[in-house]
Amino acid sequence: MFLKFSRLFSLPFLFICTLTFHSLTIKASPTYLYHDCQNTNTATFSSNSSYKTNLNILLSSLESNSATVTNGFYDYKVGNQASNTVYGLFLCRGDVSSDTCKTCVTAARSDLNQNCSSAKVAITFYDLCLLRYSNEPVVSTPAFSPIYIVSNTSNITIERDKFIKLVGETMNRIKGEAARGTDKKFATKEAKFTDSDTLYTLAQCTPDLSTDDCNSCLLTCINALDNGRQGATTMLTSCNVRFEIYPFYNSTATIAPAPAPVALSPPTASTNTSAPPPTLESKAGDKGISTITLVAIVIPVAISATFLTILCFCFLTKRKENTAVAAFLTILCYCFFRNKKEYTAVLEDNSAVDGITNVQSLHYDLRTIETATNNFSIENKIGKGGFGDVYKGTLSNGQEVAVKRLSKASGQGEEQFKNEVLLVAKLQHRNLVRLLGFCLERKEKILIYEYVPNKSLDHILFGLALLKHVGYISPEYAMHGHFSVKSDVYSFGVLILEIISGHKNSHFQQSDRAEDLLSYAWKLWKKDVPLELVDETIRDSYPRNEVRRCIQIGLLCVQEDPDKRPTMASVVLMLNSFSVTLALPKKPAFFAPTRTRTELSFPIMGLESDKSTSKSMTISVNDVSITELHPR
Repeated sequence: MFLKFSRLFSLPFLFICTLTFHSLTIKASPTYLYHDCQNTNTATFSSNSSYKTNLNILLSSLESNSATVTNGFYDYKVGNQASNTVYGLFLCRGDVSSDTCKTCVTAARSDLNQNCSSAKVAITFYDLCLLRYSNEPVVSTPAFSPIYIVSNTSNITIERDKFIKLVGETMNRIKGEAARGTDKKFATKEAKFTDSDTLYTLAQCTPDLSTDDCNSCLLTCINALDNGRQGATTMLTSCNVRFEIYPFYNSTATIAPAPAPVALSPPTASTNTSAPPPTLESKAGDKGISTITLVAIVIPVAISATFLTILCFCFLTKRKENTAVAAFLTILCYCFFRNKKEYTAVLEDNSAVDGITNVQSLHYDLRTIETATNNFSIENKIGKGGFGDVYKGTLSNGQEVAVKRLSKASGQGEEQFKNEVLLVAKLQHRNLVRLLGFCLERKEKILIYEYVPNKSLDHILFGLALLKHVGYISPEYAMHGHFSVKSDVYSFGVLILEIISGHKNSHFQQSDRAEDLLSYAWKLWKKDVPLELVDETIRDSYPRNEVRRCIQIGLLCVQEDPDKRPTMASVVLMLNSFSVTLALPKKPAFFAPTRTRTELSFPIMGLESDKSTSKSMTISVNDVSITELHPR
């Protein structure tokens, strides 16, 4: 009897083990589809070229940002000359989590490194993302090649004409919805085909495209589809479409409502006042069980219980017919589970990371800011800087804030503005004024900081000397009023050299020749003894190669030519990765072997008001500018 039971039990048991294994290991992972490299004589580069160096920086930036962007899209460029500038972007499918997006972009980067190692122009397609780079700009212009088309091998055999018509109508509707999108040009739609069959469709464009360009791109994709198959996909460089007769996307993520309006009280890092991000996870404290976990547990247990019941019944009745029934039901359930596998795979855990991970949690509405600052009244104005005016404000809960109203002439894009806000908001230090949030409405770009009373803002951040000196101000801005993103890079470079040397640039005096800090650092670099710059109190307690690298980065940031200075994104990569090769720095700005002192008269901006007074001071050529209240 035992042997008979064993034979009866063996086949279902194997199926149960298989089902359990599958259900525990199902996970949404990117699938490689296709890549294209332009390996022509004019579209290749050598392994030791500056283009290769810039490409590595670009790909590293794209990969690192893939885990933080909120709309699954990011573009970037590296280079200061036409011959070595590289442009790139990635686009992740609109329903995947940030973790899945990063996994896909990482895989795509590896694929391009392996298959397009010397191509100046390349793209790779995965089912969940695409990654591309080029020696020409890649944003805001639709690209229609290369094209990737794949169709299901099975044809529609029932009411074929009706199905083809349904696909065409549904795709045309979803095309318009995706094109009208703002943050994500992504849409999904379902349509009933028969009582038991549903059509699932998806359309997506890169968010940089205009509505018309997205419509045009998607129309090209739709026209290339084989509507008579049970499923098909068309992918262009700037857009893609897909339809299937089974769920292949996370419908919960695609229909998530917009975040709720922010309340009048200020948001903080620990209190997210916007609607929570879409998630399939139910949390109780820190012990949450996601849907994918439930699927992994419940399905094997339920199926196991079903089969054990059948087996017991067969054993007790000793009827051979029931053995066949058990085997049949086993196979039937396995087939059913297999058909649902892809749908289960997209049920991801989208729970947010603790802290600030969503830029919307930092958003203030413009009306709140106008009320807090008395509609940006002159009485509330406490300073003016190169970026715009600064106002003191009081929120509805009584909290005082410093509101910086950025100049409308700024060329910074909205997405870049949001990304920088999210990055700065995560920085917490007792010597840094905390960023509370931002406002981006009606062409206004506004930053909201904590208000530091009793003049401590300037004392903590810079010291009173900075109110009269320009050690941190880029020379092109101080002398000509030219400001760009590279102006901040200059300031950051000065800070690096100050931290390493233990001296302020504005108060540095190494010898009778009164060299400034930048000139002194440059001389030591040229003599190949840069470590002599290091503060004596820490000279024997640091990794020499790391400090030398930091000095080199600082000198790169303060180069005289703004175009030769790296971007802040590149600086972050340089500081975080030793695999990034650093360029040799050029002469710093205001490099003066024999500096003379000059009497200059210029206005000093006070902290309490925007009224200026003319004062005469004995200063160096590197000390000619105005520093106003500039909270950060």
